[in-house]
Amino acid sequence: MHQPSLTQNKLKFLFIARDKFPPFRVDVSTLFGEELVGRGHKIDWLLQSEQHCDSSFCTTWRGGKAWIGATTAGSTRISRLRQHFRSISNDLRMFGISRNESYDVIQVRDKLIAGLFAIVASKLSKTRFVYWLSFPIPEAKTYRAQMGLSRFPIFDYIRGHVFGLLLYRIIMPMADHIFVQSEQMKRDVEQKGINGNKLTAVPMGVSIENVRLEDSPPHTNEKIILYLGDISKIRGMGFLLRVQKKVLEQIPDAKLYLVGSAQDPNDVIELQNESERLGIASSVIFTGFVEKEEVCSFIRRASLCVSPLYPTPIYKPASPTKLIEYMANEKAVVVNDHPEQKQVITDSGGGLCVPYEESSFSRAVIELLENPVKAAVMGRKGRKYVEKYRSYNVIADIVEQQYLSLCK
Repeated sequence: MHQPSLTQNKLKFLFIARDKFPPFRVDVSTLFGEELVGRGHKIDWLLQSEQHCDSSFCTTWRGGKAWIGATTAGSTRISRLRQHFRSISNDLRMFGISRNESYDVIQVRDKLIAGLFAIVASKLSKTRFVYWLSFPIPEAKTYRAQMGLSRFPIFDYIRGHVFGLLLYRIIMPMADHIFVQSEQMKRDVEQKGINGNKLTAVPMGVSIENVRLEDSPPHTNEKIILYLGDISKIRGMGFLLRVQKKVLEQIPDAKLYLVGSAQDPNDVIELQNESERLGIASSVIFTGFVEKEEVCSFIRRASLCVSPLYPTPIYKPASPTKLIEYMANEKAVVVNDHPEQKQVITDSGGGLCVPYEESSFSRAVIELLENPVKAAVMGRKGRKYVEKYRSYNVIADIVEQQYLSLCK
């Protein structure tokens, strides 16, 4: 095994991911693009362009080379198929890149075909192969098919089982190390027969230094309940509308802010229609997509924040970013008893954890709205927890040490 950069404890990575260029997910752009690069490690990137692009190109990003693949715009079946083949074609470039460059690690995130390529490329170039699983892709495909959420259920059902075989029988057993999104995902993967000794859970975090608290929160007499994130149908957001209806029975001036959008605009329209049907439309504010720079200002205005995670096999192993963002902004949070959320709230004291049930959830929301001092104490506890355990400079220590141990 070659060790081109370990003499100075600095590693060189080739990073392949489903994320488009430039990547915006914080566990890519911040953890790798800022924290690890900032420690002197070199990362090259093999990604696809976010914008329509007829030909591939090479550029630089965060101090490394970035090979960017062509992208086909459009949502037709032909466009999606062409996009898929362009993605595979771009991933094939890893063979030439890894042969010409000297890497310590080839890392693939959430791509299965690329994972197969990386197994071969890592053997040919005598490089470590690391797989990063942030989302249960096989389980998501079969779940959508079973629940009637897929346009082509039989196709997705078959894909789910094929993806499961590729992931759990070939890619993960052949990987030198595997990073997963949560302790629950780690347990789930172990149950698939993967050796737990080569699994590391890396939950979501925030750049705590970028979440600067004001001396005092913005003054407002509004009682604002805030949800941040995707409001697609698969997330069961009607639950929050029914919770809001119960809250209004005791606190008539409470407002529910849904800060985010859905991939399918019809999902938003359905929620708006449901709020009308429930008679609560005037107390529910749909903001639509909000730029990252504005998110904190919405959170800071809130009286409390909520993070209900629909109890499905897809979300059970999740590590919700919104929960950590709320806590970083000193906001008390009401969550349901999802594995990671329950653990975080129990360990931090940063909010209330209740069953995924409308009456229980609404009572918890009412309790914090009626006790702002209690909510403020919880908010401060949450912030301290994030500073200690979920800031990306802390998470980067764990990840970096694992890479250094792997490449000894």
